[in-house]
Amino acid sequence: MPYGIYDLVHNQGYVYIGTSHDTAAFAVDAIVRWFERKDRPKFADESKILILGDSGGSNGYRVRNWKYQLQQQLADRFNIQVMVCHYPSGASKWNPIEHRLFSFISLNWAGFPLCSLRRMTALIRGTTTIAGLTVKAAQLKGYYPTQVKVSDAQMATMNLRQRRICPQWNYVFQPRQQSLQKA
Repeated sequence: MPYGIYDLVHNQGYVYIGTSHDTAAFAVDAIVRWFERKDRPKFADESKILILGDSGGSNGYRVRNWKYQLQQQLADRFNIQVMVCHYPSGASKWNPIEHRLFSFISLNWAGFPLCSLRRMTALIRGTTTIAGLTVKAAQLKGYYPTQVKVSDAQMATMNLRQRRICPQWNYVFQPRQQSLQKA
């Protein structure tokens, strides 16, 4: 299954193809791998990141493990602020990743049988547009278990603040080390 990341500023797509399950851990691992890439363009201020996501699936606004993994693997690990804004249910067509990345990937591989991971990866990598979109792809071969439960106690340890506007869909993580240093 593919998990896509679209960098709006640089018009670059990154697709990670999983061989296990589409889980919150897989989604966050893909984001972490993208963030660690040496070949990705850097931003002027990398002390914070904005993630736009759908309201359902592995990165859904109700998925506790998605939030827990973001806190641990992104905010805490890289000491950055992570803001997440979800599109409301039924509005995923407005997510730029759908019409600026995956639509062109779908056009590029139309008519080709996706008979292997190698072929799928190559077809994704071959996606470009006249507007300058380039796409990189890699495989994530780790095992991502399903049905991972995050307890209320684990949720209570997160440095999570909901935003005033649509708080169920918009929230911010601060690194926990930062909050410990201030105490």
